Amino acid sequence: MPHDGQDITMTATPVLNDLLSLTGATIAPLEQLLEAATANVRDLVSDNGRVSSALIEQHQTASHGLAWLATYVESLRQMHTWASRQNDEGKLRETEQLLLQIAFGEYLAQIKGGIPMSQGEILRLTTLGVQDTLTGDAVDILLHSANTQAARSRLVHLMQEQAAEITVGNCGLDDELEMIREQFRRYAIDRVEPNAHEWHLKDELIPMEIIEELAEMGVFGLTIPEEFGGFGLSKASMVVVSEELSRGYIGVGSLGTRSEIAAELILAGGTDAQKENWLPKLASGEILPTAVFTEPNTGSDLGSLRTRAAKDENGDYRITGNKTWITHAARTHVMTLLARTDPNTTDYRGLSMFLAEKTPGTDDEPFPTEGMTGGEIEVLGYRGMKEYELGFDNFKVKGENLLGGEEGKGFKQLMQTFESARIQTAARAIGVAQSALDTAMQYAIDRKQFAKSLIDFPRVSDKLAMMAVEIMIARQLTYFSAWQKDHDKRCDLEAGMAKLLGARVAWAAADNGLQIHGGNGFALEYKISRILCDARILNIFEGAAEIQAQVIARRLLG
Repeated sequence: MPHDGQDITMTATPVLNDLLSLTGATIAPLEQLLEAATANVRDLVSDNGRVSSALIEQHQTASHGLAWLATYVESLRQMHTWASRQNDEGKLRETEQLLLQIAFGEYLAQIKGGIPMSQGEILRLTTLGVQDTLTGDAVDILLHSANTQAARSRLVHLMQEQAAEITVGNCGLDDELEMIREQFRRYAIDRVEPNAHEWHLKDELIPMEIIEELAEMGVFGLTIPEEFGGFGLSKASMVVVSEELSRGYIGVGSLGTRSEIAAELILAGGTDAQKENWLPKLASGEILPTAVFTEPNTGSDLGSLRTRAAKDENGDYRITGNKTWITHAARTHVMTLLARTDPNTTDYRGLSMFLAEKTPGTDDEPFPTEGMTGGEIEVLGYRGMKEYELGFDNFKVKGENLLGGEEGKGFKQLMQTFESARIQTAARAIGVAQSALDTAMQYAIDRKQFAKSLIDFPRVSDKLAMMAVEIMIARQLTYFSAWQKDHDKRCDLEAGMAKLLGARVAWAAADNGLQIHGGNGFALEYKISRILCDARILNIFEGAAEIQAQVIARRLLG
């Protein structure tokens, strides 16, 4: 084994087995540290032996910090599992080895020294009431020898040699998923990337031509069962498609999200008639859906929403209320709309989900349906589908379009979609991060300063190396959550972790990518400026980072 300070990338081939032994030897100490931290935080937030919501809020930094620590532990576990599998298959090349060792060196150091929950919030182990027990030969060697400048420089050198490859490092996908990845990467290069920046600058809707092409490629029916006109593919396939399309442009990568959520709602909670009617139309792209949940004064607190749905004498419903941050609302055909059917309730128990039909709008008249109005919300990024505020005044929804045919089930039905939605959002984050890396690396190669390329300066190559490493960490965590979902295992914890980490990784990659561009990155003509704007939303939608950490913490402590 290497000695303290020795760069393990410079050692001969047998280091492969040594490195896996080293990373594997850290897993048990990491799990023990997490177990101790969980016990301490549980004591901190418990009242008479029961976890208290009020105490979790009072000790929010510790609770959310526990979520971040657990995310790091799971991330390193999945990186070791991925590398072990690659080694068994004879695919653990130098690139994969470097990704692994730098990941462990950096994340172990952050766990010991401070995990960044956001730019100004650093989690210390003392906040969790634990001492730094993360010690031992393996930990010490990785801390001092794994994430060195020589290792990072070597990784970037290999990245330049392997520039033609789709990703940095073997992602560990099977042949079918790799074929899907290649297909959608080619599509993104040909049809999305050349136009994305113009769509963003002009604040234009993604052309219907693109949507029609995606429908032909099966994007909207990817995971819908074959019996309902879909492809019946895995959540892993959805992750790969979302990742590659978002690498081209997050707006395009997000088009399938609404169909994914709507289909999941109907599959999990719909009647047989609703499944037979709606799912084939969603799968083919004949109808486009939008999710209508958030209200102006509720935000993440969906249980307190006020939009009312009153049943009329004909058995239909009349919707009255306001919604906001509704994506792609104008040109869609159906809304998965959450409203309160029991006026005597003030929490989630009185909510119901509707498949509310509407007429697609035009540029001149975006919301032609009677009882419905809307206005656009101008946004920094994520512009290709546009955001809207919606108003409903006696808006009619057919009684047969109450999801599941039973009132009061809406919140539970929505909760059943959260795993898939967060896995898909993590995939989009990886795509945005990869786009930032692609763009920054090419600029660093092309841009000359002081008679050499920017990529030859260590702090530039360091940034690129850490982008690649963190992208692979987030990718493996996301793939694992999709695998759990595909094997009918509960994965709300893993999906939440993937989304939490992926969003931070995307923002860091975009920010560092813009820094590499220098002043040019601040110019609208350079696409890194768009990538930065697009990356910022990922820490907010599908559960803001703080809400996501809260959900993870509650699950860990429960």
